[in-house]
Amino acid sequence: MRRIWRDNGLTIVLLAMFAVSFVGHWLAGWHFENEELARQGEAAISLGRYTTDPQFLSSVFENWESEFLQMSAYVVLTAFLFQKGSSESKDPDAPPRDADLAAQSRKPGAPAILKAGAAMRWLYAHSLGTVLLVLFLLSFALHWTFSAHEAAAEALRNGETPLSTINYLGSAQLWFESFQNWQSEFLSTAVLVVLSIFLRQRESPESKPVAAPHDKTGGD
Repeated sequence: MRRIWRDNGLTIVLLAMFAVSFVGHWLAGWHFENEELARQGEAAISLGRYTTDPQFLSSVFENWESEFLQMSAYVVLTAFLFQKGSSESKDPDAPPRDADLAAQSRKPGAPAILKAGAAMRWLYAHSLGTVLLVLFLLSFALHWTFSAHEAAAEALRNGETPLSTINYLGSAQLWFESFQNWQSEFLSTAVLVVLSIFLRQRESPESKPVAAPHDKTGGD
C-alpha cells in the first residue's frame, strides 16, 4: 500500500480533490436551486432530480470544457513555441528531443507502438494533444446541449419561443458562458509561464531548481 501511495500519490490526491469539489458543487447547486424555487413560490426538487437538471450539467461541462481547452492548447503550443527562462518551456537552443523516432523505438523500454510503422508513430507522437482536444470538444458539446435545454425551459416559463439546440449555438449566452472561463484559463497559464522564470517551488517538477539562474529554460 505504501508503494502504491508513493508511486501514485499525485493522481490519488488530485482525484480526491476533484471528488470533494464535485460533491460540493452538486450539493451547493442543489441548495441554491431550491432557494431560487422558494423565492418564486415553487416546490423544491429532490437531489436526485437536480442531478439530471440541465442547469447543473451545463455548469459541470462548462468548467470541464475550459480545463481541457487550456491543457490541449498548452500541450500543443509548447511543442513549437518558447519562453526563454521559463520552466514551462523547452529551451529554444536545445536540439530536438524526438528526432528519428524509428531509431528511438529500438531503445530499451520504448513504447511498443513505436515499432508498428510510420503512421502509428505519428499518431502516438501526437496522441496527448489529440485526446485532450477531443475531451474539450466533447465537453463543449455537452455544455452546449445542456445549456440549450436550460435556455429552452426558461423561455417556455416566460412564454417565449425557445431556440433549437442548433440555433442556440449562435446565442450570446452560450459564448458568454464559455469565454468567461476560457480567458481565466489562458491568463493563469500565461502567469505560470512568466512567474516560473523568476520564482521557484522547491522539489516541484513544475519549477526550475531553486538555485537555477533566471535565464535557464526548462524544469530539469
